[in-house]
Amino acid sequence: MKKVFTSIMLLMAAGTAFAQNAAEKVQENEATIKSYFTGSLAQNSGTLELDTPIALDNIEQTRAAVWSVWKSSVEAFDEEKLIPLGQLEDRKTGKWKLPASLEPNAIMPYYWGINTLDKVEGKLPLFLYMHGSGDKNQEWETGIGLSLRRFYSPAVYMVPQIPNTGEYYRWAIQSKQWAWEKLLRLAFMNDTIDANRIYFFGISEGGYGSQRLASFYADYLAGAGPMAGGEPLQNAPMENVANIAFSLRTGALDDGFGRNICTQSALDAADSLAAAHPGYYNHYIELIPGDGHSIDYRPTTPWLAKYSRNPHPKYFYWENYDMYGRKRDGFYNLRVNSNPSITNSDRSCFEVKIDNNTIDLTVNRVRYQTTYSQGGIPMIFSKKFISAKRGNVTIYLNEELFDLSKPVKVILNGEEIFNGKVGTSLKTMVESCAFYYDPERLFPASIDIDIASKSAVPTAIENVKDEKKNNEVIYDISGRRVENTTASGIYIQDGKKILK
Repeated sequence: MKKVFTSIMLLMAAGTAFAQNAAEKVQENEATIKSYFTGSLAQNSGTLELDTPIALDNIEQTRAAVWSVWKSSVEAFDEEKLIPLGQLEDRKTGKWKLPASLEPNAIMPYYWGINTLDKVEGKLPLFLYMHGSGDKNQEWETGIGLSLRRFYSPAVYMVPQIPNTGEYYRWAIQSKQWAWEKLLRLAFMNDTIDANRIYFFGISEGGYGSQRLASFYADYLAGAGPMAGGEPLQNAPMENVANIAFSLRTGALDDGFGRNICTQSALDAADSLAAAHPGYYNHYIELIPGDGHSIDYRPTTPWLAKYSRNPHPKYFYWENYDMYGRKRDGFYNLRVNSNPSITNSDRSCFEVKIDNNTIDLTVNRVRYQTTYSQGGIPMIFSKKFISAKRGNVTIYLNEELFDLSKPVKVILNGEEIFNGKVGTSLKTMVESCAFYYDPERLFPASIDIDIASKSAVPTAIENVKDEKKNNEVIYDISGRRVENTTASGIYIQDGKKILK
């Protein structure tokens, strides 16, 4: 409930002034914003003290101004950056030191460049390639050779080398998550790279890694293409890839670690999901007849490159799972403030549908039961869902998803819990920028939803006049517009709390 009461205080503060030219306010508050951004980059953001509303016709201008401050903050932040983007043919390499707390003595070298010598115009897609588990020097060289000669062109490629072997020869462990989040953050700032055409793919061990990462980071990706892999779906839920292009190609005879069985399971799941949600589960999953672990790698990247990211889907499903000891705190326009799950291994599932200014949110906990194993490896599962009774989340709003001039309705697990106007604020935009570091996700408005109390509170309420009564519109504690305050309770009027 602490989050709810904090949101109420923010709500009251935000309603005390009419919207101004918030782009100019960005300039006036640049030092405060930059300090918050720097703290966020250092994983110590603290509290942001801003109470400036944003006029609806000024959102895009404000977004551009906030992103400019974000870019300058990242550029000034003391860290190892990407090397300058040149020609991949030149084989220029950089290196990142991964956090010792996540992986000791881990230096990750990488190739970074454009894989054509021809002149290119416009923004380019970015492909992150993850190599297999053989000798890491040989695998790395094979990776750059494939990127130069056999994968999609023209494109920007990052071809990293695994730092350590043994138990650390994994592309999805926490140290690598740190690297990929840094890559995404820096790539989004590069004017050569199309922020909506980023793809993760890999072969064998890189296939396992890219399949897991596809489900984990789907909201940042246009597509993913694991090859010669096949993860049990408990490690990479297919439901999460509703809005990306997903390719998984495995030899039909590739029975090592049950790769062919897991690939068939992924195909069955994807077909079922595509039938249930037409247009959302775009997949190219294939068991290649007659092939074993060695397959033709050429078809994957051209197929992926045809698709762009939709950063603002009106439908998504997120199973928030623990990947090597870590869960994410957000997915698309949903942010978790307090997890509905009880233990770290317990999973929460969020299904979001947005239509006609209504958010329909279903929150469950899920339990897996193994129905088939091979060689001691669980491969096929059934799921049991339990309606969530705890947790707190934020749903972010923007003009792509909602008409912000009209009331917004929130339905939680089938029950309407909010119906009212939602104001826009600079604070929300700055916080979402730091949280997602994504140029497509600087949100001007948000609603906090408390699952246990079945309540929803906008972080800002627009200060509007009631034309009939010529006074301020009154809202109840859940943000619903009310005609009077005769019943006992807490109300918001003219940005002030009224107790009855």
